[in-house]
Amino acid sequence: MSLLDNLKFMMIAGPCSVESEEQIVGIAKAVKKAGADLLRGGAFKPRTSPYDFQGLKEEGIRLLLEARRESGLPIVTEITGVRELPLFEDVDVIQIGSRNMQNFELLKEVGRMGKPVLLKRGMAATLHEFLMSAEYILAEGNPHVILCERGIRTFDDYTRNTLDLAVIPLLHTMTDLPVIADPSHGTGIASLVPPMALAAAAAGADGLMIEVHDHPDKALTDGEQAVTPDEYAVLVQKVHAVRKAAGL
Repeated sequence: MSLLDNLKFMMIAGPCSVESEEQIVGIAKAVKKAGADLLRGGAFKPRTSPYDFQGLKEEGIRLLLEARRESGLPIVTEITGVRELPLFEDVDVIQIGSRNMQNFELLKEVGRMGKPVLLKRGMAATLHEFLMSAEYILAEGNPHVILCERGIRTFDDYTRNTLDLAVIPLLHTMTDLPVIADPSHGTGIASLVPPMALAAAAAGADGLMIEVHDHPDKALTDGEQAVTPDEYAVLVQKVHAVRKAAGL
């Protein structure tokens, strides 16, 4: 049985990057109090520029495990290559990021681990390609796959990506796998995260992954799309209200 089996709706929250023990433990406790079910945090950070912060790597994993011990929240963090696999033995949910959606050898390896895998849609991936990537994990005997719509690249240049909410109900007609949304990466703008999170909930998403930082203006990565713990607490209540109103 997976740790996800008893979750009717997944609320995943935490910072883009693990920066320090004080930061990740403090945010973990805050999002748990607000109603989060899992803690997210990046230890390995694949960045467009090789000169940007690349994460604390092994130390980041250690700090996530400490945050789990302090808060009781299972942890979700991204793996970027097969060489990192030994470091993920104690991670609860392994995230495959957009850039690695079609890294088929990595998909097969995490499939063999048997742990829950959160698979993000590639930034230009069709739904068929997205589902075939999930099949690489499923084919290794691992049924615990979560599909995450995190926005795709379009001609629009106002938001970071275009959050394709139509795929949520559509994927539910194509697969029995849970489908969640990431409005943080989907928009890249903190003020847009709450309305798009509510829209995703109303569309029938099985969960939300939201970036939360105690000081977004000082975040080492993606601070412009992070909400504060207080904002997250308000959003959680609104999400539950929307789901209730929608009969979900």
